[in-house]
Amino acid sequence: MMRAYRLLTAEDTSGFCHKVTEALANGWELYGGPAYAHDPISGQMRCAQAVVKDADVAYSPELKLGSL
Repeated sequence: MMRAYRLLTAEDTSGFCHKVTEALANGWELYGGPAYAHDPISGQMRCAQAVVKDADVAYSPELKLGSL
């Protein structure tokens, strides 16, 4: 059993909420609170949310976490 971790990020749009909602629908759980920051290069606000999930796989650097 492995505990997987992902940090979801995107611009502050409904697309970010859909990304987090999709992860929750696929069994991921929120880990901590969201973060919100200004990206000075793009001039946009960006959001981040950590998620975790227990998986019955062995860890490998090649593992595609989004496919769990």
